[in-house]
Amino acid sequence: MNLATVFKPNLRLYSFLSRFRYPFKKSYKSKIMLVAFLGTHVPLLSLLIYFIISTSLAFDVKVRVIVIALLATLVGTALTLYALHNLLVPVTLTFVALRKYLSHKELPSLPTEFTDEAGILMADTSHTLKKLDEIIHYTSNYDDLTGLPNRVLFRSRLSQAISQEQSNNHLLAVISLELDRFKDINNTLGHSISDLLLRSAAHRLSNCIRELDVISSFDSNKFAILQTHITSLDEVITLSEKLLNALEQPFSLDGNQIYTGSSIGISIYPHDNSNVELLLGNADNAMYQAKQKGRNSYQFYSAELNANLQERLNLENELHDALKQEELLLYYQPKFSLHSERIVGVEALLRWNSPKRGFISPAKFIPIAEETGLIVPIGEWVLRTACAQNMTWQTEGLSFIKMAVNLSASQFKELNLVEMTAQILDETGVAPSYLELEVTESMLMENVQQGITLLQELHDMGIALSLDDFGTGYSSLNYLKRFPIDTLKIDQSFVRDLVLNSDDAAITQAIISLAHNLQLSVIAEGVETKEQWDYLKANGCDEIQGYYFSRPIAADALAKLLASHPTFPLSHRT
Repeated sequence: MNLATVFKPNLRLYSFLSRFRYPFKKSYKSKIMLVAFLGTHVPLLSLLIYFIISTSLAFDVKVRVIVIALLATLVGTALTLYALHNLLVPVTLTFVALRKYLSHKELPSLPTEFTDEAGILMADTSHTLKKLDEIIHYTSNYDDLTGLPNRVLFRSRLSQAISQEQSNNHLLAVISLELDRFKDINNTLGHSISDLLLRSAAHRLSNCIRELDVISSFDSNKFAILQTHITSLDEVITLSEKLLNALEQPFSLDGNQIYTGSSIGISIYPHDNSNVELLLGNADNAMYQAKQKGRNSYQFYSAELNANLQERLNLENELHDALKQEELLLYYQPKFSLHSERIVGVEALLRWNSPKRGFISPAKFIPIAEETGLIVPIGEWVLRTACAQNMTWQTEGLSFIKMAVNLSASQFKELNLVEMTAQILDETGVAPSYLELEVTESMLMENVQQGITLLQELHDMGIALSLDDFGTGYSSLNYLKRFPIDTLKIDQSFVRDLVLNSDDAAITQAIISLAHNLQLSVIAEGVETKEQWDYLKANGCDEIQGYYFSRPIAADALAKLLASHPTFPLSHRT
């Protein structure tokens, strides 16, 4: 049944009382109190007056009756008004809750356990305001089509992230992304298809980011992404490439195969600015530059970062061809025994002689090779080439020495490393005893048990194993005794200042003592001065490697050096 037919509202009395001045005009409670007062006093006073006029009692009796009646009336009225005041509290609370929400967006905490009209009024008001607030919050902060945060919420999240990152050294990336060819798709296939495209694109992009990142739907076909807790720009590049690849794949929408793509602009906090609007604007500018350069690409706002990025991309592209074009070569740095005072080995070091750039520093191209996975085929080439070169020196009648080759973390994870190494030794004819593989602490600590197993298999083949950069990683002595290592290599960071720095000297002495106690040999790299040479020899170091004896040199130069049988540093040769 319709409530309006049961309770036929009539506002005539309410309207009439509202015409009077304070307190009746603005106070609903005053109106109720007035009606209650008149409703109780008029009948009682009428009855009292009638009693006085119609009875023949003595005057003093009439006075007592009047006084008693008036006192009883006042007490009853006071109790009635007090009860009405408290019964009107639900209406008052509801009124205050509505005013607070309208003025300050403060949600009410009204009771919801009562089931009469006033209780239902409070419960419904509380529920309605909370639902209303959710709707207002959603419509104010989220895009209705994609369900993603909108520009307003994105700005707020970006501002919060900037405030948080000011206390640490992390970077933030603001990524502006726009779908390519969206206008043509919309004009050709209509709004319904373009809306489906936006929803599908939003879903793909959301799957590319982490939970701690923020993706937002801006105007039309534009999205913004906030990437947080960045320690390297490579993380931004990786995400950008992931986003581009996600949108490059075709969309199947309502029987249509749609190909789009995207253009991405990137600004970095704090390099490009610390202001929310400027970071967004810089990302937009970079995105428009990406569009001008051919679409389906990304662009950094910073000119310096763009130059570095372009250089990196060029090097990566050229590195793919360097191995095929035989631009890579090996140099060899001798290892000198402080006991026999002769060359006992060499370390094969990768070099790149580019036809365009000349010799490129390993510090520039090796990290790229590791990031792209090219280090695996390059590492195999290094091992094969180094072994073949060692065999060439042996067949030429030169000294039989160990060839040390560095293993990368990526190679160490390859399941066929042992088989590949055995195959190369078999192909080149080099005995395993003349091969030394160098690994690092951090590489072994990624998976200790797997590392132990793999090293043991290599060691059982007769290959010597060296722990490179010792002292800079995180391995414990408990693990060290379990690794089948033959040699510890003191990192050059300790050798550099060991004559001047007592801490470096103490560390170097400790490593030498530790190695000998574990029946291991020890070699120091980065030896560049006679003082370092003398100190290491006096403290029992077995071998040294560094510029004081010889720089890395080409294979033919090393052959001449082996033929001359040097027994002292080249810098002192006459």
